[in-house]
Amino acid sequence: MIFSPTRLEGAYIIEMERRVDERGFFARTWCAQEFARHGLADTLIQCGMSHNVQRGTLRGMHYQSAPYGEDKVVQCLAGAIHDVIVDLRSSSPTYCQWLGVELTAHNGRMIYVPPGFAHGLITLADDTRVGYFMGREHAPRAEAGVRFDDPAFGIEWPLPVSVISERDRQWPDYVP
Repeated sequence: MIFSPTRLEGAYIIEMERRVDERGFFARTWCAQEFARHGLADTLIQCGMSHNVQRGTLRGMHYQSAPYGEDKVVQCLAGAIHDVIVDLRSSSPTYCQWLGVELTAHNGRMIYVPPGFAHGLITLADDTRVGYFMGREHAPRAEAGVRFDDPAFGIEWPLPVSVISERDRQWPDYVP
């Protein structure tokens, strides 16, 4: 696995090192030892998956409030997404900055999202599946979010939103 730091402190793009032969390829998507070597959470507690039927489906921007902040690795399993993270840690030098990265089933990239970040995505293809690998158990009482179009961040989405839940549409503006 290849870990590349992003411009947001503590967030990484992770590339799979593929072992290719006539059958296709094999690659690791998780290794506790490699995560620990990079100073990242090395415990995998929970996994989830979302299926998104239509291109332009937006999920986010979600996070778990302290003290239940969760770290996660996000990977596109089928289709393609534009994945976005926002640093909400007030003590961070990258506070309120965002990063968008294209994750596809083809490129195999993953993103490590540290605790204290909001996370969201928009699908770039129909029939897209996304895997979520969390280092902490989900705590429903700590669910929180900010609007995908909050002017505090100025996130630039690559296409218009065609599907969004009412809950995600109604997250409040972020007050730094």
